[in-house]
Amino acid sequence: MYRPEKYRKDENAFFYEFIKKHPFATLVMNGQRLLATHIPVLPKGSAADFLLFSHMANHNEQQQYLKEGADALIIFQGPHAYVSASWYREKDISTWDYSAVHVNAKIRIQSREELELSLKELVAFFEKEEEKPLFYDEIPAKMLADHLPLITGFWLQPVKIEGISKHHQSYHPEDVNRVMDQLRKRGNGEDSQLADDLAKTHNL
Repeated sequence: MYRPEKYRKDENAFFYEFIKKHPFATLVMNGQRLLATHIPVLPKGSAADFLLFSHMANHNEQQQYLKEGADALIIFQGPHAYVSASWYREKDISTWDYSAVHVNAKIRIQSREELELSLKELVAFFEKEEEKPLFYDEIPAKMLADHLPLITGFWLQPVKIEGISKHHQSYHPEDVNRVMDQLRKRGNGEDSQLADDLAKTHNL
């Protein structure tokens, strides 16, 4: 990951909370060619020490490379947006603000029991805010029996984690406020989230 010093994020707490907030990740592996799959990935443990877990359909081309000890890169992406130089007080260069976490990890294949426990956690995580949640244990048993053999569950043991938060650090506060205002004017949910991230970065 390209990380100029002023944008670096290296705190375990940042990684852990970022992954929980942006769990729809890109899993990249090297097969006969580079392969990528977009899947939900969640942490298990604490900020100081955690594994990641997910699962993949067996008919996915990438599944055949899910082997014990195989290398993977997992990319988690936060809100991002183009920032026009026309928003600044003076002429400058346009840019892109964003945040991301990259995790280099080793694959560990889950047992059937581990897969089921992981699915329970995953469903609970995403269903908990629903008005009428449907949890794993409420899914018909035959449906589960039919579908579980069609997926492979796996752990991802982090080897290296890198984070970046490019939010107009070192810019004049007035320019930062101008950027935030323009992002919110777009009326786009992701742009508004990015504006909130800038506000947090600059304590505004």
